[in-house]
Amino acid sequence: MRVLKPVLVSMIHAPSCILRAMSHCILTSVLALAICFPTGAIQAADTPTPQVSTTDPGSTEPGILRSEQLLACENLDLDPQQVQELMAKPLHQFTEMEVDIYLRFLHAVEPDVRRRVAHLARKNLGQPYELYLLGELPFEPYDPQPIYCLAKSDCLVFAEHTYAMAIGNDWTSFMRLLQRIRYRDGQIGVVTRNHYTEADWNTSNRWLVRDMTGDLAKDRAVPFEQKIDRARFFKNRYHLAIDIPIQIHRDIYLSYEDIDLAKPSLADGDFVNIVRGIAKKDVPPNETFGSSAWVGHVGMIVLGDGGEPHLIHSAKPEVREEVLDDYIAAEAEKVAERDAAGQARLIGFKFLRLENDPLGNLRQLDGPDAPKITLPAGIPAQFHAP
Repeated sequence: MRVLKPVLVSMIHAPSCILRAMSHCILTSVLALAICFPTGAIQAADTPTPQVSTTDPGSTEPGILRSEQLLACENLDLDPQQVQELMAKPLHQFTEMEVDIYLRFLHAVEPDVRRRVAHLARKNLGQPYELYLLGELPFEPYDPQPIYCLAKSDCLVFAEHTYAMAIGNDWTSFMRLLQRIRYRDGQIGVVTRNHYTEADWNTSNRWLVRDMTGDLAKDRAVPFEQKIDRARFFKNRYHLAIDIPIQIHRDIYLSYEDIDLAKPSLADGDFVNIVRGIAKKDVPPNETFGSSAWVGHVGMIVLGDGGEPHLIHSAKPEVREEVLDDYIAAEAEKVAERDAAGQARLIGFKFLRLENDPLGNLRQLDGPDAPKITLPAGIPAQFHAP
């Protein structure tokens, strides 16, 4: 049995405990408590030996363990039978301990970060959708939701968890990366959370993804701007009086009618911003949406068997994968009706390329111990690798 070293948080004194396999959405105190995760399991004498396959070494299809995968289990002191069972189990049914085991295994057998993103995203197909899942409890009381959730997701929670799992290589690194992705400079707090996708999330995560909308759209790029009043947002939603000046965010998108300009360049793991807007009457086309345009939904690209781009995203009722062209066609059918009703509808996309070495990029920002995570009030949180 392998036991992780305790997680130590400077300036916080907390008793040691064992993190049990609780309900997926019960708050963990990984950032504030000393925790241990037993991850190895002793195989019983009467447990059948996992079958061996000679397929692609990077494949993690359920049912059969290849010789390379069996070797990875041996090197990591993992139970092959348990790993084989996890390969066939939906990710959203995993316990925290099972996430730790599976991420260690996946990183040993699949070196390509884009393929890990695609694999983990598809492993979460069918995950139930629920909006506004995460908050900052127990570190702040303003949004009393947990800092992670395995069992359910909304569109952004799905993308953040997938990226963090694909880059991390065990439970601890996943949790650290998740907080670094969710918060500006890794500082946990409702005010430093990346609330606005286009103005906060994309900017704060340039180490992770690079905006390539302009490269794809060229002279077909459509400009838009957004008036962001964060002080009003925090006052209305969290009853916080925060003095933040209004920001005019200027950006571009690719119209959904011009999607063929982007499709040949899209790759596994690309981050998709779905831009929505409300049409205005008697306004030139490039100004039709103006400040009424915003990123209203997100997802990721995974490639189909023929190389065609698919959109995988969390939306009611559950995480699903669909051909990008099919998603656009379904949304385009609703355009006239929504315009007549003055409702928001699809107008285009922003595409952001997953970086080749996001963790390497992050080390340039945070130093060799990246990711750097800070608790509210500026208290640094230090994690020790297992």
